[in-house]
Amino acid sequence: MKIVDHIAKANSTLFSFEILPPLKGDSIDSIYKGIDPLMEFKPSFIDVTYHREEFVMKKRNDGLFARVATKKRPGTVAICAAVMHKYNIDAVPHIICGGFTKEDTENALIDLNFLGIDNVLALRGDNLKNETLFSQEAGGNANSLELIHQIKNMNSGIYMDEELSNANITGFCVGAACYPEKHHDAPNLNADLKFLKRKVDIGAEFLVTQMFFDNKKYFEFIEKCRESGINVPIIPGIKPLANKKQLSILPKLFNIDIPFELSEEMEKAKTPEAERQVGIEWAIAQCKELIAAKAPVLHFYTMGKSESTKKIGEQIF
Repeated sequence: MKIVDHIAKANSTLFSFEILPPLKGDSIDSIYKGIDPLMEFKPSFIDVTYHREEFVMKKRNDGLFARVATKKRPGTVAICAAVMHKYNIDAVPHIICGGFTKEDTENALIDLNFLGIDNVLALRGDNLKNETLFSQEAGGNANSLELIHQIKNMNSGIYMDEELSNANITGFCVGAACYPEKHHDAPNLNADLKFLKRKVDIGAEFLVTQMFFDNKKYFEFIEKCRESGINVPIIPGIKPLANKKQLSILPKLFNIDIPFELSEEMEKAKTPEAERQVGIEWAIAQCKELIAAKAPVLHFYTMGKSESTKKIGEQIF
């Protein structure tokens, strides 16, 4: 079922979460162990992320350098198929620009269509660790706007090979990311909103926010979106803080602010368990306020660990 249909049919705020594919060498059981504890909350869908391959240059015996893969996770397509088969629940794969040619993207979408997957989340993707700015793959999409355009073309039967006749029409419901505190590459929030409006105008049917810890920023963002003519569902992304280290790590990685009250409570915690509890309690309060404001879905960034999300779900669902 399409995400927009899940939302339209719901009488209350829905529950969903995001998972990471396992590292190479790990079994599918590592995925199931993260999903099983959360199934009691009847998730409407599960997002499956994609992490692009990372490389280093290593010197060979002949003195030349070779490009060697250092990090690669198993395919998102396969994980989606496994999740759908085991749980009979909609899987939403992330489709990214980085590391993909347009032909790669088309082939991945063909596979997803064969599997009966109805939804995709179209993202530019992160920079590689050694990149200051995002670099487009040769022959690939430069940004999420171009990616959404390619997906919507396939929904109209338009493939890269223009000579194809009677090409299969796909039916993907396309989602996109949005940033209540602006994307780190945007000069300001208004410029970011202008780009977001273009993504919606070209075919994004729902939006999922970057994590945030101050609901006021989400509510203000919703208001600005509606004023800009962005009227699709905007799903809040929730990430419970896990430890003190994240107070400095998360703002740098995701261009977000952590409220002073939350950082103060976290600094007072004396044990790792106390730190996790601070994050859980803050997220519970966030979620209750978002539900009261009729947020369409609460979407949790579990980072492959379900313990905190389970404790939150027990208090709000």
